Amino acid sequence: MDTSVRSPAWPRRGLALAILALLAICPSLVTAGPAGAATIDTSASYVLVNRNSGKALDVYNKATGDNAPLDQWTRNDGAWQQWQFVDSGGGYYRLRSRHSGKVVDISGRSTADGADVIQYVDKNAANQQFRVADTDSGYVKLINRNSGKALEVWEWSTADGGRVSQYTDLGGANQQWQLVKIGGGTSTPPPSYPNPGVVNGDASVHDPEVTKKPDGTYLLAYTGDGVQLKTSADRTTWRNAGAAFPGGVSWAYGYTNGSNTLWAPDITYVNGKYYMYYAASTFGSNHSGIFLATSTTGASGSWTNQGLVIESNTSDNWNAIDPNLVIDDQGGWWLDFGSFWSGIKMVQLDPATGKRANGTILGISGRNGGATEAPFIYRHGGYYYQFVSFDLCCKGASSTYRIMVGRSASVTGPYVDRNGTAMTSGGGTQVLAGHGSIHGPGHQAVLADNDGDVLFYHWYADDGSSRLGINKLGWDGAGWPYVY
Repeated sequence: MDTSVRSPAWPRRGLALAILALLAICPSLVTAGPAGAATIDTSASYVLVNRNSGKALDVYNKATGDNAPLDQWTRNDGAWQQWQFVDSGGGYYRLRSRHSGKVVDISGRSTADGADVIQYVDKNAANQQFRVADTDSGYVKLINRNSGKALEVWEWSTADGGRVSQYTDLGGANQQWQLVKIGGGTSTPPPSYPNPGVVNGDASVHDPEVTKKPDGTYLLAYTGDGVQLKTSADRTTWRNAGAAFPGGVSWAYGYTNGSNTLWAPDITYVNGKYYMYYAASTFGSNHSGIFLATSTTGASGSWTNQGLVIESNTSDNWNAIDPNLVIDDQGGWWLDFGSFWSGIKMVQLDPATGKRANGTILGISGRNGGATEAPFIYRHGGYYYQFVSFDLCCKGASSTYRIMVGRSASVTGPYVDRNGTAMTSGGGTQVLAGHGSIHGPGHQAVLADNDGDVLFYHWYADDGSSRLGINKLGWDGAGWPYVY
């Protein structure tokens, strides 16, 4: 570890004193919320996620010895990121590392701003005890009993390896922590939703779907003329990569009224090539078609249209848009799709052709004609999870899209939510919704990556633009997903 970052940045002290002085003069600047202690399960382990950085409290370099420093690191739920709250009485707890058995300690019993935070053998000393203080945001602050100062990520760092310290309680986001219970039965959704992770480069998308290429890079397809493409080497910085069909889509004009704009592509790399299902339609109409295209490289202009897979007409009570390919445990291929009308549908596919295997159309979720669309089915543990988007898309900052989920032991259902309500009867457990300046997150997809499950979606900024959202997806002790 670079020890040069462990010296306090003295210019910040002046700022802190100025803020404290201002609050003393005008206490009404602080909104006084309830300060009841957060509910702590002392039999469980928790990951502590910093509100500012989205990273987890971590034992540096997985050390097991006394005096090892604590830092923040990308969440991986390793034992070195799991902490048990040990009751010290009087509303205070020690935080014991599941990895080392040692507890969080303010080095040298310091009471100074910027003091080192380490792990040390449990002595139940005051400098090892912390009070859990609720905030109005749903996060908590950890206040050291000996110093009265708050556990924080130093200098608002968002980097892996960012130093953890103590500092005067200013209520900053870098002093706030989300307590994520690991195992131990059911747990509730997070008290507030995280903002999208860092995305750079060409981040304007609508209806994104992502696959990982054999070389480890990422290929993203999204709604646009000829189906638009983006690529990324690191899942953070994205670059435009042209259109799948740069020469136009004349075969789809009967559904698009002559437009080249295609909707909601679903892209999968399987059997040595890319399969892309995509929709052709117009707003408000269920005269729609889902087509299949394939490519050996995924590059712009390399795609071959394989023809129509399924269509809906105005005489139907369903809508053939928003396709998603699902491959079940036995290697069977299925296509789920749909929007509004009678809800989300599913058909079986022939893996040899990617086209329909039979004429059966199954119903797997719906809201009695209400707003639900963009299905995506993902296998985790012993269940298939059906993610859908409820409410209204495509209205800029006024969009009310939100991501819901249900699960089933069978790919064809029945799918139920956390409360046991069938998704065919409007059920769904909320996973992510708009908050602050993040409007209408939805049209989701999940990718199993080397560092865990990743949720992709679009969201709208205050100016109405649609942008790429990426977050990690975790699973609670009862097997339900949450976003972090």
